[in-house]
Amino acid sequence: MSLDHIDAGDPATIAASLATRFTDQYGRAPDGVFAAPGRVNLIGEHTDYNGGLCLPIALPHATYAAVGRRDDGTVTVASAQEEGSPFQGRLDELGPGQVKGWVSYAAGVLWALQEDGIDVPALDIVVDSRVPVGSGLSSSAALECSVALAACAAAGVDVDDVLRQRLVKACMRAEAEVAGAPTGGMDQTISLLGRTEAALLLDCRDWSTSQVPWDPSSAGIDLLVVDTRAAHALVDGGYQARRDDCEAAAAELGVALLRDVTDQPAALRSLSDERVRRRVRHVFSEIARVGEAVEQIGAHAWEALGRSFAASHASLRDDYEVSCEELDVVVDTAMRHGALGARMTGGGFGGSAIVLVPHKEVERVSAAVDDAFRAAGWPAPGFLTAPPSNGARQVR
Repeated sequence: MSLDHIDAGDPATIAASLATRFTDQYGRAPDGVFAAPGRVNLIGEHTDYNGGLCLPIALPHATYAAVGRRDDGTVTVASAQEEGSPFQGRLDELGPGQVKGWVSYAAGVLWALQEDGIDVPALDIVVDSRVPVGSGLSSSAALECSVALAACAAAGVDVDDVLRQRLVKACMRAEAEVAGAPTGGMDQTISLLGRTEAALLLDCRDWSTSQVPWDPSSAGIDLLVVDTRAAHALVDGGYQARRDDCEAAAAELGVALLRDVTDQPAALRSLSDERVRRRVRHVFSEIARVGEAVEQIGAHAWEALGRSFAASHASLRDDYEVSCEELDVVVDTAMRHGALGARMTGGGFGGSAIVLVPHKEVERVSAAVDDAFRAAGWPAPGFLTAPPSNGARQVR
């Protein structure tokens, strides 16, 4: 049996190949090649838009963008993953309602940067992604952030941590207003601020961050990511419905964000709608689990962290109702075959799960999950390991 391992590839090799593709297409070398990673969230799901805490890491799997300035007011966008002619449009016509499909994530960033006062030039853009699309590993944020960094370089803007925070907001705006997929900001933040050997503790109430050392491999433990290949999309209404429930609850409770609630038991008792109460219960418990997870990681209490993973998945499955059969099978199968913990990661409704598992059990767990999918008649899942990686950067 051959498992489907998803390779991140070598950044220098990918960048060189993309530069060649750009030259072949446009007859000149690109001004630069930039990369931004996808992410997995260790814990803290659907907390970001409620002002809560989350704990993502940046993946080695990234989206790459080769860019070259042009002087005619035109923007073109092409992808190594798409056949056919590149998108072509006017730089001043990239806003809401003017660009459709996957290109909206890239072109929308150029619009949002201009709205933020950055003098973005007309550009040719060619992208190549190693983040599996639809996997719940934030291929959209990786695309946005690679293009944002490339556009700033083309505009001659120095990129420091302050600018990176501005780019987070611009990418969020592009995704919400142009692509039509509002997100809470976690994905863009980790893609721009990720570091090797660390998870990023993000407080989404004030956008403060801190690096949390993350090295389970020193204890012989791996973080295995399983792409279920079940369709995952945030523009089909399920994500927005959960957001709407949380916003309605916050309004009923008289707070701006659910994170602001001080007496959580009383708040839960006061909510009149059972569905909304369950949504809020997940948010409260998940924010608490993030704090507990940070302590567990600091103490190298990996078995306790595994239990936090399992509790998070149960809450997402039962209270927030964003899991699916494929994700549940990954979690249940992994736990029966030696995993310390497992949970869905990302927005849900498909996508990926993460498994905290002793290194010696990785292949056994992977094979068991693959067998379970075959027995159910589902497409074979994909597997990747997830050492934390650096955020968006120039690679060529």
